Amino acid sequence: VVCLVAYHIFFMLFVWSYWKTIFTLPMNPSKEFHLSYSDKESLEREPRGESQQEVLRRAAKDLPIYTRTMSGAIRYCDRCHLVKPDRCHHCSVCDKCILKMDHHCPWVNNCVGFSNYKFFLLFLAYSLVYCLFIAATDLQYFIKFWTNGLPDTQAKFHIMFLFFAAAMFSVSLSSLFGYHCWLVSKNKSTLEVFRAPIFRHRTDKNGFSLGFSKNLRQVFGDEKKYWLLPVFSSLGDGCSFPTCLVNQDPEQ
Repeated sequence: VVCLVAYHIFFMLFVWSYWKTIFTLPMNPSKEFHLSYSDKESLEREPRGESQQEVLRRAAKDLPIYTRTMSGAIRYCDRCHLVKPDRCHHCSVCDKCILKMDHHCPWVNNCVGFSNYKFFLLFLAYSLVYCLFIAATDLQYFIKFWTNGLPDTQAKFHIMFLFFAAAMFSVSLSSLFGYHCWLVSKNKSTLEVFRAPIFRHRTDKNGFSLGFSKNLRQVFGDEKKYWLLPVFSSLGDGCSFPTCLVNQDPEQ
């Protein structure tokens, strides 16, 4: 009875977090980041180069953006016609800009970003716990299978397959979950690991890291009662993020 209750608790949490990861729509930049009609016309009229950057700098002067391209230019998406917020990237599969994009995951057929990153982490955690629980409760029967302690029925092969499947998924999930736990502790995304964010004056791979506790709260929120439940509780709006950098205004 205890095993059945525990099994269904893990199963429901796993399915719930998986459902939320799949069906939570990725968040896109708000209207303030989209170019106005006049700015779009000005951008199309100007030749590529410094003149276009001047239009973009004028459009982005009141926006909370601190990251730049490798050349120091304003990050602009010519497909969505918007100034990219910090940590926002254009997904070629979804064909739109995703706030705090981590990666496009084929296993959930969705972009993992600001709106569902917590759900994705819980999905990894509960699927790992689910597989470990199955492997642990099946282990004693798996041992009996090899020591000929089970009746000679076809159930023996079901037990063997179940243990191997659960154990192999546990190994792969543990490495993936461990990697994303490390990302959360450093307040990084998968894309930022491969290409460190470039701020106005320099590249800083830890520019968004605020310390372990605050990094954790950025994803899971301030109220601990919601941390283990697949309900949205991440801090912020996805368009602007606190940084550990010294204020970049030299007058302050």
